[in-house]
Amino acid sequence: MSDTTLPPALSAIQEDFLALEIRDRLQLLLEFSNELPELPERYQDHPDLFERVEECQAPVFIFPEVTDEGIFHLYAMAPAEAPTTRGFASILAQGLDGLTADELLAVPDDFPYMIGLTEAVSPLRIRGMLGILGRIKRAVRQQLADRA
Repeated sequence: MSDTTLPPALSAIQEDFLALEIRDRLQLLLEFSNELPELPERYQDHPDLFERVEECQAPVFIFPEVTDEGIFHLYAMAPAEAPTTRGFASILAQGLDGLTADELLAVPDDFPYMIGLTEAVSPLRIRGMLGILGRIKRAVRQQLADRA
């Protein structure tokens, strides 16, 4: 799929990764892990809303939300001891936030392969990011179907 189909924030993230040498891409991923957005206060005491992403080696929990206005937000929790997984969640939280549900669903399923990390992290870890994106899309489709 063409890079031009990426929403602006994801496109910028992709450009940032691809502009770096392979060894530096891992460092950028670690920087993203430190930038995972905090949970809004209204969700901090509601772990029941979050789904564990079983495809990830480390525990990561997500709560994809489409507002009544149709705007997407991703809330995620991952331990600091799992910087790769935290970084993946952060990339998706930052790159997808504010999209419409349709824009989100149009993001290529293989986006994790498009940011040049396949040489920097193991295929198993990339599968985890694919799992996060897949679960986000499934949850958004379900939310839309529940409203229909």
